[in-house]
Amino acid sequence: MPRQLVIFGSAEMAELAMYYFSHDSDYRVIAFTVDDAFVDGDHFQGLPLVPFSQVSQRFPPGEYDMHVALSYGKLNRLRQEKYEQAKAAGYALASYVCSKSVTWPDLTVGDNCFILENQTIQPTVRIGNNVMIWSGNHLGHGSVIGDHTYIASHVVISGHCKIGKRCFFGVNATVRDFRTIGDDCFIAMDASVTQDLSDGAVALGTPAETLGGEDRRAQVIKRKYFKL
Repeated sequence: MPRQLVIFGSAEMAELAMYYFSHDSDYRVIAFTVDDAFVDGDHFQGLPLVPFSQVSQRFPPGEYDMHVALSYGKLNRLRQEKYEQAKAAGYALASYVCSKSVTWPDLTVGDNCFILENQTIQPTVRIGNNVMIWSGNHLGHGSVIGDHTYIASHVVISGHCKIGKRCFFGVNATVRDFRTIGDDCFIAMDASVTQDLSDGAVALGTPAETLGGEDRRAQVIKRKYFKL
């Protein structure tokens, strides 16, 4: 019997999560939930839309799992906040890994991950909690992806890289092997990273120009892009 799933969200990402979970997982989506202030009706995608303050009474933890379907707003902090809110309410948080990808048996994936099709994920890769990976990426052997990170499409992370928490990788970004990327880094579209990045850094261009987390330009870029 399929496991039953409540999705946190009522926008495009939640609709997409419903599609993937419904067509390529052991879950059956039965309802949506959002913070009370964002409830704008009784249904979303033909299923009940429940205020979060009421969801544990209608769909109790232990009987239902949850998936937080939010994108990278506020440099992934919003998704982290709602992930922690759902865990605090007692829900097991479901991960989705598309069957149309290349993975190996030793892959480890945390909870509330959303990993789409056409990945090449090599042996001994470890992916943390609440990580979102769009379609068509390469994760090299021995690499570690930190919690709450977002990886867009056609990103190459070479072997034995360590990626911090709440990072964002734009389309076509590349990272050289054995690099360490700190927490809260923004690797822009087409950036080519050949050196380690400290916490909060911004990487732009090929080869990447790196701005430290304390650099005013880095702060302005992240405020503009992620609405921090």
